[in-house]
Amino acid sequence: MGFIKNQFSSVIEWNENGEGVLFYKFQNQEIKKGSRLIIRPGQDAIFMYNGRVEGIFEEEGDYDIESDIIPFLTTLKSFKFGFSTPLRAEVLFINTKELLVKWGTKNAINLPAPGLPGGMPIRAFGTFNCRVAQHDVVIDKLAGIRQIYTVGDVKERIIASLDQLLMSWISKEGRDMFNLQMDARNIAKGIEGELDADMRTLGIAISGFTIESFSYPEEVRKMQEKAAAQSMVGDMNKYTQMAAADSMGKGGGGGAGMASDMVGLQMGMAIGQQMVNQMNMNGSGAAAPAQGQPGAQAGAGPKFCPNCGTPTTGSKFCGNCGNQLY
Repeated sequence: MGFIKNQFSSVIEWNENGEGVLFYKFQNQEIKKGSRLIIRPGQDAIFMYNGRVEGIFEEEGDYDIESDIIPFLTTLKSFKFGFSTPLRAEVLFINTKELLVKWGTKNAINLPAPGLPGGMPIRAFGTFNCRVAQHDVVIDKLAGIRQIYTVGDVKERIIASLDQLLMSWISKEGRDMFNLQMDARNIAKGIEGELDADMRTLGIAISGFTIESFSYPEEVRKMQEKAAAQSMVGDMNKYTQMAAADSMGKGGGGGAGMASDMVGLQMGMAIGQQMVNQMNMNGSGAAAPAQGQPGAQAGAGPKFCPNCGTPTTGSKFCGNCGNQLY
């Protein structure tokens, strides 16, 4: 943090040893003749005397208090002529950089959902950007009572209102509760506008807000995975049907490749299963005698294996699976 090396310090500076600080106020210290002010990149220094802003210095550099600073102060211009006693003043260091902060809901938010009396519990995670937007408002609303203000303070204020904002913006326009990620950008944009309006009352701007992910309960996540798997199976069935039609349209040429082989296998298995089902309907497990065909004898062995559907060719055992035929 900022420091003065001793009671009558010769250097006034803010080292920013801690990350995520929006402003730091150096106060109640005496500045003597020969003191220097150091302003680092990404910093502004505001001189205050008796609670009043005397001057704002935005250019980085190393300044002599007596010759470079005091002549530009509003009511202290004549102080340099009597710099025999220390000057008691405050210096407020402002961080002018935009800071990125991660956020996450503390507890699950219960969103109204059809069929769920208690609502759909979800969590959300993301980031936001903040920066000091108005020096005078920060001084008026914060610097008078705070020595330091951090992104943690901003985050605490945002999280306090985030649950209601999420519920409000998710419920708009009848969004799909199970597919919120698809609309995350629009939801985040609406929330950003309301958060920015709120934080600007303190002189802080919210210059960006994103929702990286929504987290559903484990039961809902499993149902989503199951639904996705079923959808994939349906798509695969459509694919094999289209591939079969395409293969037959090409006359069964050798270019069908693996897709053609898979289609042929599935079709063969389906035909075999159909035959087995028809034979089982006879009640004996044997194929029904062919009608209108001479030489068909009752009690003869099945023409197709009841187990796998392979042609039997008159054998007592299936040549494919070894099942006994009769």
